[in-house]
Amino acid sequence: MAGLELSFIWAGIIAFSVLVYVILDGFDLGVGILFPFAKDERERDVMMNSVAPIWDGNETWLVLGGGGLFAVFPLAYAVVMPALYPPIIAMLLALIFRGVAFEYRWRTVRWKRLWDWAFFGGSLVAALMQGVALGALVQGIEVENRAYAGGRWDWLTPFSALTGMAVVVGFALLGATWCNMKLEGRVQEHMRRLALPLAVGTLGFLVLVSIFTPLHDAVYAERWFRWPTAVWSFAVPVLVGLTAFRLWRGLVRAEDRAPFLCALGLFLLAFIGIGISFYPMIVPPALTIREAAAPDESLLFTLVGTLVLIPIILIYTGYTYWVFRGKIDADEGYH
Repeated sequence: MAGLELSFIWAGIIAFSVLVYVILDGFDLGVGILFPFAKDERERDVMMNSVAPIWDGNETWLVLGGGGLFAVFPLAYAVVMPALYPPIIAMLLALIFRGVAFEYRWRTVRWKRLWDWAFFGGSLVAALMQGVALGALVQGIEVENRAYAGGRWDWLTPFSALTGMAVVVGFALLGATWCNMKLEGRVQEHMRRLALPLAVGTLGFLVLVSIFTPLHDAVYAERWFRWPTAVWSFAVPVLVGLTAFRLWRGLVRAEDRAPFLCALGLFLLAFIGIGISFYPMIVPPALTIREAAAPDESLLFTLVGTLVLIPIILIYTGYTYWVFRGKIDADEGYH
């Protein structure tokens, strides 16, 4: 019983880490995705400045989620990685290349435009591959004798391509609403105008993914429409509609914070929908949380250290956002 509780506690910790990463690094990647839509170099400079103090800290949660999966769910890690090597490697290379572009674009004049495109390309590929990996996981991974038994290209399907595009558009929405919240003047107005069609696109992709997910596997359909999870399945679309309305209202009224918070709310609700589909699986449709967990002693040992580490990460993350709160001006910085 203790082992069962520990495994589910750890599943919650990893899910929390992934959610925080998606929320924090999502708008960061979204800013890069929107780079080609900036009107001039001044807009690109101030957009990048809005995430400069926080972008690298946001990726801490990706390390925590991936490292936690390796440490406490080794079987799941051993199955998922061979199935998703291409998109995961592409995502990591894109994040590295994006980080290099972030630093180098400030140290050159002649090649600045090249690094602008590198920043955009790294952001786009990272977001796309994250969505593709998610879609491949949702559609199911073939497991035989506790090992990956699928093909080399099983991760690439129309459904995974759909989820990849959905994440790109959703992150772009987060980036636009973040810039609307943090910036001023013409760039803020420009990002606010971009946020409206991006919100429509995000909702459209949410609808499409929600339609195809239960059709993809009868198990998902059963979880969505069986009591008591059916309550959440019907509540989530209502909450999505209300959140989308508040997002639209905030953009029309030229509000600063509400659109960004509502965009985050859409991602939170989508994450809840994924949780409803997966639970109690960690690698659908074959491995449950308990089956993939490490021995109880390992779970307890790592949990003690993690319960100390997570509050520290939350504190320094919160402190960073507090220090760099408020608007940023192209000439004066934060105020």
